[in-house]
Amino acid sequence: MIYLLDTQLILWAAADSDRLSDTARDLLTDEANEFMFSSAAIWEITIKSTLGRSDFSVDARLLRRGLIINGAQELPITSEHALAVTDLAPLDKDPFDRIQIAQARAEGIVLLTTDETVAAYGAPVELV
Repeated sequence: MIYLLDTQLILWAAADSDRLSDTARDLLTDEANEFMFSSAAIWEITIKSTLGRSDFSVDARLLRRGLIINGAQELPITSEHALAVTDLAPLDKDPFDRIQIAQARAEGIVLLTTDETVAAYGAPVELV
């Protein structure tokens, strides 16, 4: 299965956080799964890190490199993804969440999230 990892899941997985669920850990360690990360996640981490957000205190360059070294593929934002945002209900106002949901829908892949608001969009979003 191919999964798109949302920003918070990426951060928790990279830090091996206790907040990471057993379900998420099982999916992340299953060698049959393939993982992608959105360029929006790196952009979000960069912006929030430079604003001094403690929950985003990570070197985005090193994080990106680590994701790629570990086999994750980067999913760039396309105009198709941007247009797909217009189809989303206004459940979540966070533009980074919204573009990642739109990407998952446009690409036909599952977005793994730790955020209940994001999960409220339903398939192809999966709360872990």
